Amino acid sequence: MQILVINAGSSSVKFSVFEGQEQLFKSSLDKLEDIPAAVEQIPDILRANGFANPQAVAHRVAHGGNLFKDARLIDDAVISSIEVNIPLAPLHNPPNLAGIRIAQRCWPDVPQVAVFDTAFHQTMPSYATTYAVPKEWRDMGLQRYGFHGTSHKYVMHRVAQELESSSTNLRIISCHLGNGASLCAIDRGVSVDTSMGMTALEGLVMGTRSGDVDPGVFAFLEREAGLSSRQVEDILYHDSGLKALSGIGNDMRDIEEKAATGDARAQLAIQIFAYRVRKYIGAYASIMGGFDVLAFTGGIGEGSASMRARICQRMDYLGLYFDEDKNRDVKLGGFEAPQLQQAHSRIRVLVTPTREQWMIAQETIRVLKGAVKSTPRPPIPVAVSAHHVHLTEQAAEQLFGKGHTLTQYKKLSQPGFWAAKEKVDVIGPDGTIENVRVLGPCRPHNQIEITQTETFKLGIHAELRISGDVKDTPTVTLRGPAGSIQTDGLIIAKRHIHMSSKDAGIYGLKQDDVVEVAIDSAERDLVFRDVTIRVHPDFVTEMHIDTDEANAAHIERGSKGVLIPTACEATVTCCTMYAPQTGCNQHTTQEVLHV
Repeated sequence: MQILVINAGSSSVKFSVFEGQEQLFKSSLDKLEDIPAAVEQIPDILRANGFANPQAVAHRVAHGGNLFKDARLIDDAVISSIEVNIPLAPLHNPPNLAGIRIAQRCWPDVPQVAVFDTAFHQTMPSYATTYAVPKEWRDMGLQRYGFHGTSHKYVMHRVAQELESSSTNLRIISCHLGNGASLCAIDRGVSVDTSMGMTALEGLVMGTRSGDVDPGVFAFLEREAGLSSRQVEDILYHDSGLKALSGIGNDMRDIEEKAATGDARAQLAIQIFAYRVRKYIGAYASIMGGFDVLAFTGGIGEGSASMRARICQRMDYLGLYFDEDKNRDVKLGGFEAPQLQQAHSRIRVLVTPTREQWMIAQETIRVLKGAVKSTPRPPIPVAVSAHHVHLTEQAAEQLFGKGHTLTQYKKLSQPGFWAAKEKVDVIGPDGTIENVRVLGPCRPHNQIEITQTETFKLGIHAELRISGDVKDTPTVTLRGPAGSIQTDGLIIAKRHIHMSSKDAGIYGLKQDDVVEVAIDSAERDLVFRDVTIRVHPDFVTEMHIDTDEANAAHIERGSKGVLIPTACEATVTCCTMYAPQTGCNQHTTQEVLHV
């Protein structure tokens, strides 16, 4: 299968053709002002070189936000989701979209795949991604995402291959150093932190980007220089970094040459660049409890022996002993990964060319061989349900007095349901749960919903049941201010999703369907299986779990979940459609559908 890989950036378009592991063709159009016009040239260039009919097209997409944790087959929903993320990457997502739309027009019957630069970093814990800013801002998407994910992922696999190990056994600090630069802490196969943040501006000093600056500079420059925030942002992106420090441009080769003549600005630029990298290495060593491999890639990482040496100086305290001779002798002609440490060094130091285009092609092959066709669907709010009681009218009178009606305390999320002011005690053979809230309105049958943990307190065995299924359930005593009653109806409520008829249509679900839901928790990601769908025209879509389940996943107010298909749904694209050579007749791979 011949795969065309398109990387439409803010000022350049790179494209390659791969077949299997082999790159058959590559080209680029640089220093562009009109990206769509450049992409329009690609079919003619391919035709002139004998590659007019690709069998698949892969697109590098800069920003997938929290919507995508993996590569996805492109459809209208995926395009809409990329559009949603434009505010997070205003310089990159629009040209990415232009490349997708033009490719769809040129090759309408060819499958197209989006590979997201942010996807690899979706494993970062919330304490690494969360900015200490107001919640309203965070709810708008203000968080750290990271970039260069495809490059860091490739480096991880290449390092493991070279060391004849598994990535799950290694702590790797990947240094992608080029005109754009970032570090990534990869702890046993997953990204746990990276130097770029919400945008590609945070972190290291780069060719024309500043990297870390005090956010107060925006207000300062507005007051003192009359610059708008947009003007400051533009300067930080395009006229800062090595370009601003050196005064001669953003090419490290030119800067190193100038520094060798004694130029103070060039020397300072080199020192700052190396210092910033070293600082992040130290930080990542700390958060991972040390590290096993330091890997260099990118134009500077691959090409500058002197920069690698500067970065690796005085790291013997970490167990890194750098071999200057091996470093000077590095010559990368293919995809080598030479090691640059001394024999007694605990930490391995590698340098390898990055293969982002190749990695994108391989991700595309994987998707087309058996991925779920991405249909981004809204995340589902998760509500935690504490123990509570539903009563009949007769039971309410027995517990609270003749003629008593329940008094509304506050409305619940589901229309027509509310928490009452009334409370009762639930009494079992071994103990009592006091002050359990009654919910209204009254029902045809009494029902007591508690957690598994609370069954031990009462000394009663209860089964998992859907609300309303109270036949053959244990009997307990309910005690109110006016009297006590014995009643069956004690259950542990099965986790479920209330869903409106409209949303059920969007999700492609119906009453009593069973799904799986992945919770992206701050501390403990968790997949809840056997979640029952309950559909009603008036329902508000919301997943209900009990306090035991919430504690297990460290779920907080405002948490959301994403659906996992439990079988091949209508969204599944059969492998044979796009990859007949695999001989696959049925797809069974399960993947989370992210929005």
